[in-house]
Amino acid sequence: MIVLGLTGSIGMGKSTAAGFFAEAGVPVHDADAVVHRLYEGEAVPAVEAAFPDTTHDGQVDRGRLGQRVLGDPAALKRLEAIVHPLVRRDEERFLADAEAAGAAVVVLNIPLLFESGGDRRCDAVVVVSAPATMQRERVMSRPGMTEEKLARVLAQQMPDAEKRRRADFVVDSSQDFDSTRAQVRAILQAAKHLPRRRA
Repeated sequence: MIVLGLTGSIGMGKSTAAGFFAEAGVPVHDADAVVHRLYEGEAVPAVEAAFPDTTHDGQVDRGRLGQRVLGDPAALKRLEAIVHPLVRRDEERFLADAEAAGAAVVVLNIPLLFESGGDRRCDAVVVVSAPATMQRERVMSRPGMTEEKLARVLAQQMPDAEKRRRADFVVDSSQDFDSTRAQVRAILQAAKHLPRRRA
């Protein structure tokens, strides 16, 4: 089974590409979706203990938590120490289930793949990219987004040029959906012939 890591900076179209992998029948593990689920259940007590008053009605208030950790590396490390092991456990279950089901290729959709060292758990890495002007336009159209928030998010992420340099495949998401879909299909064809190189 070949494990593809899928990543890309904010606003680059990573979710769209993930959707096209899923559309092609590839099992996709979405780290962000797992975090959402954890924030509604398993992670709530530990997050509240580490960051008092960031939960409400038995769920993590993402807005409040974001205010506490964005721009504070020490706080972010504390949060990651709670969340990352739980996401990894979910990922391991996903991989075991996919292998048992006979999947030839799976995708790990991880926003901070390189930053967290997750690329070592993959056989190849797919980076979704678009011009910086398009990225900014997409992100700034999101509800509640500000220049300051965008700057803080980008400060946590490896520059797009470096991600592209380290990628095995780059998906250019600056064209229409059909173009992105075609690039995803081409990667899946190439993935069949990849050697396994996971750590």
